[in-house]
Amino acid sequence: MQKQQRVVIDRVSPQINGGAYYIKRVVGQLVHVSADVLADGHDVLGVSILYKHQGDRRWKEARMHPGHNDEWFGSFKVEKQGYYSYKIEGWVDYALNWQHGISRKIQDGQHVSSELSEGILYLKEVVKKSNADEKKYLRGLISLFGNESDYKEAIIESESKRLKEIFEKYPAKILVNSSEELPVYVDRKKALFSTWYEFFPRSSSKEENRHGTFKECIPLLGRVAEMGFDTLYFPPIHPIGEVNRKGKNNTTDALEGDVGSCWGIGSKFGGHKDIHPELGSVDDFKELIKEADALGVEIAMDYALQAAPDHPWVKDHPSWFKWRPDGTVQYAENPPKKYQDILPIYFESDDFKGLWKECLDILFYWIDCGIKIFRVDNPHTKPFYFWNWIINEVKKKYPDVIFLAEAFTRPKIMQQLAKQGYSQSYTYFTWRDNKHELISYLEELTKTEQREYMRPNFWPNTPDINPYHLQGANESKHIQRYVLAATLSSNLGIYGPVFEQMISAPLPGREEYLDSEKFQVQHYDWSVENWLIKLISGINQARKDHEALQQTNNIKFCHIDNDQIIAFYKWNDERTSEVFVVVSLDHHHAQRGTVQLPTQDLGIGHDQDLQIRDIVPDVSYTWKGEWNFVELHPNMPFHIFEIIK
Repeated sequence: MQKQQRVVIDRVSPQINGGAYYIKRVVGQLVHVSADVLADGHDVLGVSILYKHQGDRRWKEARMHPGHNDEWFGSFKVEKQGYYSYKIEGWVDYALNWQHGISRKIQDGQHVSSELSEGILYLKEVVKKSNADEKKYLRGLISLFGNESDYKEAIIESESKRLKEIFEKYPAKILVNSSEELPVYVDRKKALFSTWYEFFPRSSSKEENRHGTFKECIPLLGRVAEMGFDTLYFPPIHPIGEVNRKGKNNTTDALEGDVGSCWGIGSKFGGHKDIHPELGSVDDFKELIKEADALGVEIAMDYALQAAPDHPWVKDHPSWFKWRPDGTVQYAENPPKKYQDILPIYFESDDFKGLWKECLDILFYWIDCGIKIFRVDNPHTKPFYFWNWIINEVKKKYPDVIFLAEAFTRPKIMQQLAKQGYSQSYTYFTWRDNKHELISYLEELTKTEQREYMRPNFWPNTPDINPYHLQGANESKHIQRYVLAATLSSNLGIYGPVFEQMISAPLPGREEYLDSEKFQVQHYDWSVENWLIKLISGINQARKDHEALQQTNNIKFCHIDNDQIIAFYKWNDERTSEVFVVVSLDHHHAQRGTVQLPTQDLGIGHDQDLQIRDIVPDVSYTWKGEWNFVELHPNMPFHIFEIIK
């Protein structure tokens, strides 16, 4: 027979697919929880969140509070990395029900001696659990409630806030009901807040037409750190296949001296656990990691599960590839792109367990070398459940590891990869350019269920994507795209030297770079300084200094009477950090407008003064009331205002 229960718990949020996947947080964040909790009749309910870390033996409790229409709200803070569980617990709180009932009768002018006597029963129960000071108070009430001559004082105390707080502190959970347990995964803060810079280590040489090395990357680390980047991402550093090697501009016939695409992994020099010999040795790579770490920069590595035709796997593990009747393997394709230098891995192989284990061992190998961040190439072309397994296996042993999904594909595929465990996700920001597109996309990311599991990483460009709006674009357009990425999202990245030096010549009619670095060594003047680089550094510093910019979800777009200007307000959970950002979307002309401040969110009156400081550059202003004038020019198309209270 079913046990007796009265409390119904419904619509617990947040949860993903009924708890099949975990929601995501970072250390120190709050998990805001809501649920519909109700019972028959009019009895007072008690509702709590119970939560614990995977290493805890006992549940911790956070009380929830009622809102409108039987909806309850509460929150708890996650303080350690790893897996948490939480559930909702509800019960009819008879002690509080008694206090609520006697209060209504007192207010109605009724005599409540009988009710006071009943209250003594609840006092005697709670006195057993209370501390010394509370015991003294409660025993005094027991005496008071039982003495008719103290009636006036007794009815005052029966409604007291202190008594209510004691009842709430020591609830008698009778006929308690619980929801199902729901999972949370807690990462280190960098999963939420990171600033990425990408360059090809083979293009690090100061000499033209010479292949760079890890040792030559080390002098560039200081520049990356000084600009405010905390993550340096390298495309694949493994041996590059010689069979079907690509030539410059993705030609299918490589000439002598062509270096090929570094995503065509594997040759006679080894595979995924080896380093391209022209870059240096494993010891050189470890030294680079160490030098970067000393500057506060982490090296992120590309994890690309594909093989060149001469990868050792092709000979040693032929079942990991799908062979055609003519004895060949169909090369990889992503129409209209063709990758003749890459063989796709056959994940339906009979030896899939051996394949999966090797893929995991690759990660463990590089983690042991000091890598804790992986940008994963084309994860949408591998099974979802493979990613769920491998990410969780890594997290069990190395909870610090972060995975970024490079999947510019259909929305639900991107969302599914995030559900399966990816720490961060590339997004469609690269193509969202006008005001309506930007607002709609941010509302989708931050106001729907996606906010609980998908952490966006905004990239204005990548080696694969030279968006049309940046092709031939001026400096103002590059500034605009960077500040939007940096302030809308707490994670951002750029394909660095190409972006900051505004190299944007395209293949005609394509969103690809002419003379793409994917297929050749480039030479950069790393000493270049310009206004864009200076502003990137200032914006990155603002991100480090203001917690409101270190999260994505707390954002509110504000009205401004100009469609060429976008304005929004951001804050941290405690509202100890608040910023107001205004960006011009016109990179040719000055734009001006009157912006409406969210006065209610700011806690100010409609005609009250507001002190603000423009962070880049450092200039302070006093704004008056709800509506204020802004003007933006192409050479400085943004304001990041710190709100001072």
